[in-house]
Amino acid sequence: MKNKKILLGIVDDHQIVIDGLKSLLHGHDRFEVAIESTRPVEMVSLIEKKSIDILMTDVMMPGLNGAELSKLVHQQFPEIKILALSMSGQGDLVNQMIDDADISGYVLKNIGKQELIKALEKISAGGIYFSEEVLHEMGRASEMKKENVGVHLTAREIEIVQLIEKELSNKQIAEKLFLSERTIETHRKNIFRKTNTGSVIGLVKYAYEHKLI
Repeated sequence: MKNKKILLGIVDDHQIVIDGLKSLLHGHDRFEVAIESTRPVEMVSLIEKKSIDILMTDVMMPGLNGAELSKLVHQQFPEIKILALSMSGQGDLVNQMIDDADISGYVLKNIGKQELIKALEKISAGGIYFSEEVLHEMGRASEMKKENVGVHLTAREIEIVQLIEKELSNKQIAEKLFLSERTIETHRKNIFRKTNTGSVIGLVKYAYEHKLI
């Protein structure tokens, strides 16, 4: 791939983003945008007609999100390298795309021309590239996951936390889960103890920080 033109595919549900990326790449003869689309569902059929080396895909798209598209492309065209583009570097989403689609990179849409070229050059050479902000979020998500494992909330307890966040009373939760009110009270005490929180507000804050809701 080093001594030939690198063929790119771009998919984003906003044409202005595609145009912006093409503008950043303008003048770099090594890279050529071979296919583009605002409809992720048609990207696989486009790749079948025109082979590419790197697919640049938005993450949050209607119909077929970036993670789902990347997984499909990886399964059908394992030689294609994938660079994910997003407005935010949600660590859990990045990790999911790494695990499911074996992506080669993840950058934020606020990157400049220099970083985009750097990312594409590194990926085309067989390397991987993640923006600094994304690496930070990945580390943060990993730490939260470790902390959640340490807390050992059960699936039932997480379910109850989600219902508490919706401001349901113990009685309402009991009726919804077909459990006794006393059982819910016991679960509630255990949840507060395990999460080291002493109020509903504190518990809800903990749940949002650890992506339980």
